[in-house]
Amino acid sequence: MERRYVGIDLHRRRSVIYAMTAEGAKVSCVRIANDPVALSLAVADAGGDADVVIEATYGWYWAVDLLQADGHRVHLAHPSGNDWGNRRVKNDERDARDLADLLRLGRLAEAWIAPPATRELRELVRYRAKLVALRSGLKAQVHAVMAKEGVLPGVQDMFGPGGNTQLDALELAPAYTNRIESLRDLVERYDREVAMFERLIHQQLRDHTGYQAIQALTGVGRTIAGIFVAEIGRGSRPVTASPTPKSCAVGSPRWARGSCAGPRSRPSPATTAARGSSATSVASRTGVARTKRASRLPASSSRSSTTGCATARSAAWPTSRRRERSDTTTGELVYRHDPPHGRGRGM
Repeated sequence: MERRYVGIDLHRRRSVIYAMTAEGAKVSCVRIANDPVALSLAVADAGGDADVVIEATYGWYWAVDLLQADGHRVHLAHPSGNDWGNRRVKNDERDARDLADLLRLGRLAEAWIAPPATRELRELVRYRAKLVALRSGLKAQVHAVMAKEGVLPGVQDMFGPGGNTQLDALELAPAYTNRIESLRDLVERYDREVAMFERLIHQQLRDHTGYQAIQALTGVGRTIAGIFVAEIGRGSRPVTASPTPKSCAVGSPRWARGSCAGPRSRPSPATTAARGSSATSVASRTGVARTKRASRLPASSSRSSTTGCATARSAAWPTSRRRERSDTTTGELVYRHDPPHGRGRGM
């Protein structure tokens, strides 16, 4: 059977499904109400051996899981990674057709389809981050009310023991007092919710090898470790879906050995030796350069001065050393500071 390509423009209530042949000829285009049965039937009508592409937009989880369960090869289009060209007309049918066409031509920028377990973990991690952001907004409102009355915070954390003592002792107008009390009650409720989700995340990941290993890094605790595991995923993630190599994913053998190339990986002894010799060479060159620069400074100029105009005696400095340097590409002299008399612009 001829291979077919199906593009789906998914919306909240309705979707458009566009099918084309391997040559780009239109097979069908239907608009359906978002229903699992209707979606399965519409894609099945395009052909059993169909490559289906859907954009990673609002609410794509259920559609991708359903199509994968039906046996289709599902591709997830990156929302901002594709070149749509200059389209004079943009509608649902055109969007679905362009998705199928990009897949057919091999030009589709794909996103990684995270498995359901990873998506559920992300739900916990991202919702906790949302709660923290909302709580920060409430705390900012407390500071704003205090600023209106000219009250300065006595401690850095106004919601710790010292800060609460100051807030309890505030004597403000009734409107400001009621608002601050309401905000403090909401902050306490958000504290409980954030703590609850942190416990849920830790309970789900406490036996995860990558979650445990990454906390050995300085400054990485439970919260950051949970974000790393949820957003990067495990070693089954395709290499093309992320700049993080599959063999260096959190919890992989190379991660545990510390042989992954990266800013926080443990370097090998050969690499450490090479870096040490390179640093020594750079330091020696830097010391020579500083010595030469200091020898050229006028006697009355400070050693920390960065210009040749620090004192009046610097005017006696040789112009060729102070004002000019040789351009490495053209060999011409280039002025660093103000040109001397008779050689400036417009002279």
